[in-house]
Amino acid sequence: MTAPIPEHRTTAPIRVLLADDHTLVRRGVRLILDAEPDLTVVAEAGDGAEAVELARRGGVDLAVLDVAMPRTTGLQAARELSRRLPGLRILILTMYDNEQYFFEALKAGAGGFVLKSAADRDLVEACRAVVRDEPFIYPGAERALVRSYLDRLHRGDGVPARPITEREEEILKLVAEGHTSKEIGELLFISVKTVERHRANLLQKLGMRDRLELTRYAIRAGLIDP
Repeated sequence: MTAPIPEHRTTAPIRVLLADDHTLVRRGVRLILDAEPDLTVVAEAGDGAEAVELARRGGVDLAVLDVAMPRTTGLQAARELSRRLPGLRILILTMYDNEQYFFEALKAGAGGFVLKSAADRDLVEACRAVVRDEPFIYPGAERALVRSYLDRLHRGDGVPARPITEREEEILKLVAEGHTSKEIGELLFISVKTVERHRANLLQKLGMRDRLELTRYAIRAGLIDP
């Protein structure tokens, strides 16, 4: 009697949605991911809003989102995708080595945080880890984050609080991009008076005086590119 031929099962590659407003960055990241047999980029987006729209069409396992993008940031997109598509895995790709941003990424539903400067080294491993539902922190960050957290506990503090609300963040980004209060109101479907109130709250909360300082803060926070 002939022994049965063993059945070989192939695992479908991880389907990746890649969102970054720089075409050259997307091209480079795509080359890294598509070179791996278990990863394939199936969609590309130039901003967070487009990423959300493409992800909602289905056929995506993992969203790799840049932090600073026009219209909708990577963190804003991550929050919406986490609410709408809880099964989708999310990885944040950023040029900003920022502790506050790391915690915001986790709160937004991301499972990993990769620096663009080390994408050629860390990105593939990060994608695989996040899809396995294992958190990924770029090498070297763990010690600094733990030390910072322990220092805050020693002082009686906790995890850094988010200084502004999601709506205030939306308005801050649009202000920094040069939109007028009227334009912001039209984009967000709110009144000019409401926009002005949020702007005043932002200045007060952040201890700032004018639009220029808000723009600098938005750049440091990674909401817009410098």
